[in-house]
This record gives sequence, C-alpha cells and structure tokens, in this order.
Amino acid sequence: MVDRRWDTRQPAYLLRLVERFRLPIVAVHEPLGFAAVPGWPDDEPGRIAATVKLAEGVGAEVVIHHLPLRVNVRWIGAGAGRLPLPRFGADGYRRWLLESYDAFRAMTPVTLCIENMPAVRWLGRRWNPAHWNTAAEIVRFPALTMDTTHLGTWGLDPAAVYGQLNGQVRHVHLSNFDGKEHRRPEAGALRLDRLLAHLAADGYAGAVSLEMSPDALNAGQPDEEIVGLLARSLAYCRAAAQNPANPADPLPLPARRS
Repeated sequence: MVDRRWDTRQPAYLLRLVERFRLPIVAVHEPLGFAAVPGWPDDEPGRIAATVKLAEGVGAEVVIHHLPLRVNVRWIGAGAGRLPLPRFGADGYRRWLLESYDAFRAMTPVTLCIENMPAVRWLGRRWNPAHWNTAAEIVRFPALTMDTTHLGTWGLDPAAVYGQLNGQVRHVHLSNFDGKEHRRPEAGALRLDRLLAHLAADGYAGAVSLEMSPDALNAGQPDEEIVGLLARSLAYCRAAAQNPANPADPLPLPARRS
C-alpha cells in the first residue's frame, strides 16, 4: 500500500527488501483517495499512473485501485496542512475510466485490478458509496480485485459473488467480517474456506493478500504473538485451499502456536 511513508514508494529501497527477505512484491495498492502523498499527483488517474510506474520498478504484476466514489474529495491547503473538502458534481476519475482506461491499460504489462467497495452505514441503512459497485456492474472492467470483507458489509457470501464475476478476478483481498472489517480469515461470519476451495478448484493463478486491520493482529503486542496469529491465518487458508470445493462444514480452526 502506497501512502505518506517514504519507504512505501521507493523502488530501490523496496528491491533491497525483496532481496534481503527473498519475498517478492506481487501487488501494489494505489494511495487511498483521502491520503495525500508528498510528490505524487492529486488526481486519481495521475496517482494510478505513478503506482503503475512503481509496480513496474519492483516487478509487481498487479496494481489495485478503487471504484470512483459518488462524493469526491478536493484537497485544500499545502503540504501536511491540507484538508479534504467534499466535492459533488463532475467526476474526472469516473470520466477517465470510461474514456481512457482501456488505452492506459494497454500501455503497461501490469494488470490493473479495480476493487469493490464496502457499504456505508448511515441512519441504520446501508448506502452505496461508489459507482458500479455491484457484481453485475463491476464486470464492465476486465480485471477485478475482490475484497471479501467489503462484500461482508453488504451481507454477501464471497464464494457466491466470485461465481458471478465471470472469471475476471485477478487479485483477492482476503479478510473476514464480524461487524468490523478486515478481521483474520478464520475469525468472522464469512465462510472464506468455501471461497478458497473454489479458487483452488478453478486453478486461480492470482495472488491472495491477507488484508487485516492492525487490531485484528493485536498490533502493539510482542512480535511473537503477531507472527503466531499470521501463521494461524496462513494455516487456515492453506487447509481451505486443499478442501473439496464448496465444503459443507467449516474447517476447524488451526491451533495457536506456542
């Protein structure tokens, strides 16, 4: 995820980390729309272009970006003192997706994967914050990132939605939902084991990223505890991928590491 931190957007530094830890960078997420990034463009097409350049520099195959929001943000001020100002009306990003996206995609070997968005709760109702934010509409884009916790906010089953996306999923953000977003895969209401089994049965060749909130991993606790929780989530995912597609019963939770 590219953000304000210097080390998230320096290809030479990131490649040194790849070599040191022998762990490739397979996907790069553009900066979130509300996060001002020093030296990067403010407009969404420009930020996507900068992210693609970074991905090419570190050998990543995928760039993740979001659907256009119905209410946009304009930044006012300068530097770190900038503030977001809601902006209604014409949406340059949405127009770019309609008019220039295909030509831009053709200029890079990186696969651009647009991501489904969560429901917004207001006055006790679910509201759709983004354009084209249904399974029937998002397939207008050829390559998709399917975010499972975002589907959970709509009360949807990720395995069922996966079957509606016409084989266009090229990246998965995997996390559970229990009223809070981005929980560990084994801890929540979503049957992610079913989704993982379907991915394996389909011969899905993309990456699955565990996208979890820091509090879901007890951030701030000793490293051993955090690593143990990550290992438990990884074991759950591997076991699910080895199960027959659409298992009838949930997988037992992997034991905690001592």
